[in-house]
Amino acid sequence: MAGFVTRFAPSPTGRLHLGHAYSALLAFDRACRENGRFLLRIEDIDQGRAREVFVSGIQEDLLWLGVRWEEPVRRQSRHLADYRAALARLEALGVLYPCVCTRKEVAAELAAMGAAPHGGGGSLYPGICRRDRRRAERLIAEGRSFALRLDLAAALRVLAARDRGSLSWIEEGCGIVAFDPARVGDVVLARKDVPTSYHLAVVVDDAGQGVTHVIRGADLREATHVHRLLQALLDLPTPIYHHHRLIRGADGRRLAKRDRAATIAALREAGVSPLEIRRRLGLAVSLPAGHGQGKG
Repeated sequence: MAGFVTRFAPSPTGRLHLGHAYSALLAFDRACRENGRFLLRIEDIDQGRAREVFVSGIQEDLLWLGVRWEEPVRRQSRHLADYRAALARLEALGVLYPCVCTRKEVAAELAAMGAAPHGGGGSLYPGICRRDRRRAERLIAEGRSFALRLDLAAALRVLAARDRGSLSWIEEGCGIVAFDPARVGDVVLARKDVPTSYHLAVVVDDAGQGVTHVIRGADLREATHVHRLLQALLDLPTPIYHHHRLIRGADGRRLAKRDRAATIAALREAGVSPLEIRRRLGLAVSLPAGHGQGKG
């Protein structure tokens, strides 16, 4: 991987808040210091919630903050063929299976098992459809919606056959982190009407855009285990990762898009300046080279 390439990849399901601003500014400032490239990616796979008004709002907020990016902006909804191709490769490896389970069915199975939380606090899928694939096939034939899940055990066998049983990545500030299959489980990689999940799309996008450094929130640290596994299966490069602290509100909870008072648009309307935003976030107030320049 040549040079330094990073990105900010919001979903257009609402306006940016202070947490988004911190992530975008942190990545942009780092790209400026490294004389590298900063990319903007719009993760608009969720067509049920994504809105064009939020795409323009995101760009408006970023420009006001002083963030500039390369054109063209990658829109995930325009690259579905890339995700289908990756999914086909995984299917050819024999590491996918259809799952028809509803959330209620999964919850009931976990309750019966007395399952404990894993990784980021949730419980791993208990493998209902992996154990009974004929049931899944019958329900799909009857019209039941389905998802495609990663068969973790099969994936590990594929990697072992390639002599790739030991995986790791570099986490800035921590050093080398070892892949832990216990934190992955049989994650959803696609659904009947959408050929990708966040996990699959993000590794395909980062590789396709030549991203060398992923700078994102600590809430996604656990997901890196899934992403490293997919990179190995798809023979994709592994970026260096940096998972930054989360910005929290006065109540101690991390900010969400429902927090209207913390949106960048609301703060701008209230007369707060971009420099004050930086001060609030604990970022350098002396703008790095590249601020104030046009896109591109």
